[in-house]
Amino acid sequence: MHRNERSGDGMVGRTENDEQERTGTGRPPQDDQAGTPTGELFGALQSTISPELLIHALTHRSYAHEHPGMPNNERLEFLGDAVLELVATETLFRIHPDMTEGQLAKMRAKAVSEEALSAIARTKLHLGGYILLGKGEAENGGSDKDSILCDTVESLIGSVFLEHGIEGARVTVHALIDDTLAEVATEGPALDWKTSVTVKAHEMGLGDPHYAMAVSGPEYAQEFTARLSLGDDEEVIGTGRATSKRKAQLAAAEMGWKTLDARREAAKTGRDA
Repeated sequence: MHRNERSGDGMVGRTENDEQERTGTGRPPQDDQAGTPTGELFGALQSTISPELLIHALTHRSYAHEHPGMPNNERLEFLGDAVLELVATETLFRIHPDMTEGQLAKMRAKAVSEEALSAIARTKLHLGGYILLGKGEAENGGSDKDSILCDTVESLIGSVFLEHGIEGARVTVHALIDDTLAEVATEGPALDWKTSVTVKAHEMGLGDPHYAMAVSGPEYAQEFTARLSLGDDEEVIGTGRATSKRKAQLAAAEMGWKTLDARREAAKTGRDA
């Protein structure tokens, strides 16, 4: 498989010349794909996917809209999301027998979040160049959007499940997220900054967090700004800017938690002096 163009044999191709130079035939290798972009992707997935299903998994709705009759990957994404959550849940349940349901839920949410999966798409799968996008989406940087990368990872997992069943899908999911599952186990308050800042505020006798939101920029590239204050106090203790409301609030909550933590430590140091 090669990147961002369809070829006549049902695979995705860079150029015919590239294929001729690599294989001498002008066609992607069908049996031994080691060293090709397809082989690299399958190596990272630790699985294979048939050409037709692979193209389906990589087809964003914007591309399908420009090519009537071509299915997009949203159903595969739906399936892959469920498989991913199942494997992540059973793994966390098994390796953390002493953790509560709430702790496990926070770890799972962080491990399968858009932020985590888009990072996997970039670093492990190098996925952006493979995704089939419509012209407008491609021109607006769709191949590097967190949401599109995350959805495509899930659609690939769904494809592996369809062709290789749950055991094959487990191999793929473990290859992709085991590092993330180990990392989130050590993150403490970073697992859920919004909950953590609420708990911290209550421990310090302060009010509930409130997020004042603002949005700027054109519709296709909006920037959200969240300003965090506590209770009736108008002081802003955290500010976050991001491409979505949720991410902006998380960034503000992180800054707010660190602000409160620093104040509590300073007060403790003053009492001990």
